[in-house]
Amino acid sequence: MKGVVLISGSGSNLQSIIDNASKIDLEIEAVISNKEDAYGLKRAQKSGIPTHAINHQQFSSREEFDQNLSQLTDQYNPDIIILAGFMRILTTRFTKKYAGKMLNIHPSLLPKFQGLNTHQRAIDAGESEHGASIHFVTAELDGGPVIAQSRINILADDDSESLAKRVLVEEHTLFPKVIHWFTQGRLHLKGNNAILDGKAL
Repeated sequence: MKGVVLISGSGSNLQSIIDNASKIDLEIEAVISNKEDAYGLKRAQKSGIPTHAINHQQFSSREEFDQNLSQLTDQYNPDIIILAGFMRILTTRFTKKYAGKMLNIHPSLLPKFQGLNTHQRAIDAGESEHGASIHFVTAELDGGPVIAQSRINILADDDSESLAKRVLVEEHTLFPKVIHWFTQGRLHLKGNNAILDGKAL
């Protein structure tokens, strides 16, 4: 199955997807970043994957950026669009166009801690558990139907950095697994529900 990966940063989740691509029936057609200096672009180039950078600061509106991103994405005709650390809020028009084809990974146990600084917020809230969630992308920020989560205990001596590192390890295992469910045709979006093997999750 053909996929396009959207990134904004170092691309460690991208790397785990690249490393597992053949096992999870995924052909990564392109990697697109909204930041020209994103290290993830170099990771993709090392693997011979076409890369593009569209600097969001060069556009006068979110809509204009999304329109350009959409035009570029459509050139690859992807079956799946993977948001692997893509730090842009997408417009409703964009999310509706690709509804059911976009997966995002978020570093919290959604619906807790949508948005940024999730690790520190989990510590500050006195949570005993933290982790990562993978969900279908909808117009609501980090609010689409959750597909899968990975949980870890928050340790007494954890700070945001140590917690982030341990959550990232979980992400690198969880994301390829969920992408594989999609490429196998086992996972899809129906209404506002994530469906796996015919059952609502």
